[in-house]
Amino acid sequence: MTRSRLALLLLLPASDLLADTASRDHALKLSDTLISANRQVEARNDSSAANTVFTREDIDRLQPTSLTDLLQRVPGVQVAQSGGRGSLPNIFIRGTNSAQSLVLVDGQRIGSSSSGDSNLQFISVEQIERVEVLRGSRSVIYGSDAIGGVIQIFTRRSADSGLHGRMRVAAGSNQTWERSLGLSGGDQRTRFSLGANLDESVGIDWTHASYPSDTDHDGYRNQSLSFTLSHALSDDLEVGFNLLDNRGRSRYDNPFAAEQDPYTDFTVSSVSGFIDATVNDRWQSRLELGHSENRDLKRNKLSDERSVFNTYRDSLAWQNDLRLTAQHSLILGADWYEDRLNTGPAFFIGSTPQYFAEDSRWNRAAFIQHRFQGDSFSTELGLRHDQNQQFGSQNTWSGTLTLPLNPDNDLLLSYSEGFRAPNFSDLYYPDSSNPQLKPEHSKSYELQWRSQLTPDSRLETSLYRIDLKDAIIYNISARRPENIGSARINGLETALKQEWFGWQTSAGVAIIDPRNRQSGEQLPRRAKRTLNLDLDRQFERLAFGASWQLVSSSRENRFGQKQAQLGGYGLFGLRSSWAVNQELKLDLKLDNVFDKSYSRALYNHQGSDYGYREEGRTWMLGVTWTPEL
Repeated sequence: MTRSRLALLLLLPASDLLADTASRDHALKLSDTLISANRQVEARNDSSAANTVFTREDIDRLQPTSLTDLLQRVPGVQVAQSGGRGSLPNIFIRGTNSAQSLVLVDGQRIGSSSSGDSNLQFISVEQIERVEVLRGSRSVIYGSDAIGGVIQIFTRRSADSGLHGRMRVAAGSNQTWERSLGLSGGDQRTRFSLGANLDESVGIDWTHASYPSDTDHDGYRNQSLSFTLSHALSDDLEVGFNLLDNRGRSRYDNPFAAEQDPYTDFTVSSVSGFIDATVNDRWQSRLELGHSENRDLKRNKLSDERSVFNTYRDSLAWQNDLRLTAQHSLILGADWYEDRLNTGPAFFIGSTPQYFAEDSRWNRAAFIQHRFQGDSFSTELGLRHDQNQQFGSQNTWSGTLTLPLNPDNDLLLSYSEGFRAPNFSDLYYPDSSNPQLKPEHSKSYELQWRSQLTPDSRLETSLYRIDLKDAIIYNISARRPENIGSARINGLETALKQEWFGWQTSAGVAIIDPRNRQSGEQLPRRAKRTLNLDLDRQFERLAFGASWQLVSSSRENRFGQKQAQLGGYGLFGLRSSWAVNQELKLDLKLDNVFDKSYSRALYNHQGSDYGYREEGRTWMLGVTWTPEL
């Protein structure tokens, strides 16, 4: 779809768009649309946010092993895992840590209010319709946690009217199996999609030198279920329901303690309902009610030790989109959510239970954003007020000026503020917390250049600076988190999409300098330079693709000592698929073709540094059947 046609679609009255309930679902399948930036369907080119979109078509083409495998293709996004499949990843968007970026599933926050982690390693790729990644603060729209950016995952949607089935079976290295079933369908009024899958892998041994109890392979099992339903009660009123549930078991190594064979029983789930109403030709209103759970139970097969980190979140969001004139539009919204931590003990010391000092808090907010779209320039100005039960009032605002240099080139100047409230573990985890912590605050400055170089070539470049005040850093010597004076992140990102002689090329380059301004040290596990390259070619029914990733060296914190160095690495992968007919497709991929040995995180065992193992050369062969019933 061309930009002019897409703009025409978005300028249609909302009642026309809602006449077919597939309108929003259809937008989820388009690469030129964006929803997460302002919680409304808009053209990607019209959004002020630097963004990357993966549609279901992209996911099938790239054949990612996991969601984190997909995310590390985004310029400015780095993933640092502590082992193989199922291991906990640190997600760094523009050098900010995992807790400083917001993760949503169908509009619902899924991050743990205990640790700040979103456990993205447990979300099955097979249940995903679309992933949107926003780089840069969106705190005016989302409030706390959206300092570095926003990742939003949309669950599978119905393809077309009628009834469609899907079945996939895949087998690969390390006794890995992937099995999934799905059913979707509907008509002009009602749409639904139901899917379930089971992923299993024997895995690899995550650690090198360690205790004898850690020499086994660390297996992984994940059962996932998704369900979406939408129904138009009339041309002006639509209701819907979304569900995603991932649960299973992941084994891991603990190189810091002897006689342990630990594992985690996990659940990451989200359920939500919405009412979307067209009040009149200028006013669209959407009400969302949601509940999410992030449950983590750690046990040890060699003892009775266990720890529980179960968090629950209820939320309510109301947004009103007002088109005042052809050039002026307004967003008015209100948010409320409450976080709760399980009331059981976090862990035991001997037979003595250890509890969190607090186990619940609420946050309520109101926000407004105005947009002006003119011929010679456009502006976006937003303000948000949050009232947090623990930390009181927090105000953030943002502004963007867009200058169209010519029909194919846009220049954007942006300023945005953000904040993050410390999580329960930061504040109240027994023996290693700091109840005196203050919220983190950020100020971000960004210059974007977007250019349609040719009809088949698109270049997007961002130059940015993030200043963090009262940034929360874990002090290894003191064994507790602390607010440091400030941190500073300077960065440059470039994304290029180009067609070369029938080959679709996607390249991303990022250069960052993340610094603790108090100590001068580089923030841990952030590589200064990354490069990602994807090449794909379609030959009628046969497709070929290749991926190349380069990551420079980074630093790792060590207990009471200077930082250690993590070596850089390069990975090369190949993929192919063959459409036997309209319903049957075979796919094959080979990752880490040259069997590169590398680590993205270090651990210290008896005075020596070791890198967590990552999988070497792996393969996966799959067959997908999509019958029309």
